Amino acid sequence: MSFLKAVINKVENEVLSEELQERVDLIQHKIKFMEPVTVACLDTENHVNRDFEGIINDAGGVLQEDVNQARVLIYAEKDASMLEMMGLLPSLLTKEWPAVEYNRVYLLGDQATAAKEPQEFVALLEDIAEMLYPGYFVFGNEGKNWNSFGV
Repeated sequence: MSFLKAVINKVENEVLSEELQERVDLIQHKIKFMEPVTVACLDTENHVNRDFEGIINDAGGVLQEDVNQARVLIYAEKDASMLEMMGLLPSLLTKEWPAVEYNRVYLLGDQATAAKEPQEFVALLEDIAEMLYPGYFVFGNEGKNWNSFGV
């Protein structure tokens, strides 16, 4: 069972549960025809952050320990705003990393690390799907919940 399916199964409000499942199904239907995307998720000390592994998997990603194997790099830090991370990132990035080379570096806002409610987890799934498959998903949260970091 996927991470989000387990979260949604705990929702007692049937209407909300169905709405969340529809949002998840839309993404998962589209990505089943796409190649999985290798992803490294790091904190601001360049340590692997496994907190989002379940959602990354549900969004069509495969979490990598080795940044050199990742096509997408996502930075997420508890209690750190995207603005704070923007100031730190230039010193953390290595230009030889594939995600940096192909300009696929993203920042997740601190609301993602605080997600506890099923609605927040589904919104995070939508954000990560948009990062992994730009052009295929447009949920309109870039600049609010997450940001692309151009290098």
